[in-house]
Amino acid sequence: MDKYHDLISQTFDFPTADFTVQNDELQFHGIDLMALVEKYGTPLRLTYLPKISSQIQRAKKWFADGIAATGYQGTYSYAYCTKSSHFRFVLEEALKNDVHLETSSWFDISIIRHLHAEGKVDKQHHIICNGFKPDEYKHEITALINEGFVNCIPILDAPNEIDYYAQHVTEKCRIGMRLASDEEPRFQFYTSRLGIRYADAVPLYEQRLRDDPRFELTMLHYFISTGIKDTSYYWSELSRFIHKYCELRKICPTLTTIDIGGGLPIQTSIQPEYDYPYMVAEILRTVQRICKEEGVPEPGIFTEFGIFTVGESGAMIYSILDEKLQNDKELWYMIDGSFITNLPDTWALNQRFILLALNGWQKQYKRIQLGGLTCDSQDYYNAEQHLYQVFLPERKPTDAEPLYIGFFHTGAYQESLSGYGGIKHCLIPAPQHIILDRGPDGVLTDTIFAPKQEAASMMRILGYTS
Repeated sequence: MDKYHDLISQTFDFPTADFTVQNDELQFHGIDLMALVEKYGTPLRLTYLPKISSQIQRAKKWFADGIAATGYQGTYSYAYCTKSSHFRFVLEEALKNDVHLETSSWFDISIIRHLHAEGKVDKQHHIICNGFKPDEYKHEITALINEGFVNCIPILDAPNEIDYYAQHVTEKCRIGMRLASDEEPRFQFYTSRLGIRYADAVPLYEQRLRDDPRFELTMLHYFISTGIKDTSYYWSELSRFIHKYCELRKICPTLTTIDIGGGLPIQTSIQPEYDYPYMVAEILRTVQRICKEEGVPEPGIFTEFGIFTVGESGAMIYSILDEKLQNDKELWYMIDGSFITNLPDTWALNQRFILLALNGWQKQYKRIQLGGLTCDSQDYYNAEQHLYQVFLPERKPTDAEPLYIGFFHTGAYQESLSGYGGIKHCLIPAPQHIILDRGPDGVLTDTIFAPKQEAASMMRILGYTS
């Protein structure tokens, strides 16, 4: 077993529904990636829109199947967490699938207004407004409520947040409340900085909401930063949250919905590592069991899947510029981009993405380190930083074409964290970004969303030219 194709096919259950090889070249959702490289060059960022819709439909089916299997009495609603990717093409694709939206900034409200003006969001959509809110954010939320967005729900993040709405809201207003979960044991803090203390939830309702005819507490919200995982920590926090829901539900008949946040993971390996139907069914069973014990109705459930919605739609393609042997055994492949500026989660969070060669599948493979173009010593991707060793096809100076590699499932957060279109570390330019879609006939279309950043753009941003 010395060829790259042998390595991948014998290490993983390969090919998969998403990744195949034809003529020794990688296909992603049936897309000829080498043809895109020949047309657009590298580095190249791409977004495959149909994957967004398919992810939403997958999650909806898991919840529908889980509700049917458990006899759960509540409903399920899917909301998209906009901060994962604010791009217009992402939100428009997500909204084709009957989803609601979750916001985290006052600038999100400008996006909501734009989508409403185009008829893509109506005043019945749930707009779940999360986060700690400066006055600008509270002002924008209040304006939506007063304009008749009847399901715009501010999620109280601090007890005094209600003061602003009490002074400025003129219409009937649905209110949510986020509870501050305990962080996992190894975290630096014991309790999340976000949300209201568990001990303050009932007093806040009784003293500020129950007797004000403008307000209805309809939603209880929680989120833990580790995401939805089959761990004792996750099940403990979920159970604690549901018990508090039951306590509030007994004194607040309008509280009919819980929001369990986001955190459904994406695949970071070719090999599936997560049992989605099992986890969804267990969440429903946990809520169902506790509600039965407490004698309260089972709530409707909202989720706010962001990374899960958009993550698997993205990819980043590089070419290998050169190789460097730095000692007896450390072979470096130097890419024509940067991990810090293009895929910042690899640097900041040690995040893994699926890494595959686009060509050279019949060549022998080597263990290598990948180096980026910046001068930063942390601009790398290799086995020491990540869970698995990195093996790629060998590269020879006599090869007729360069070696190309792709990082896949990179569609969430990377553009916004790296500062889309702005100034990057060592002035590494933003890569070209293309959008891939399929029409009703299944024919693939590719369009340029943003060209590769040029020097003139940087000079303007830095103040050298006007």
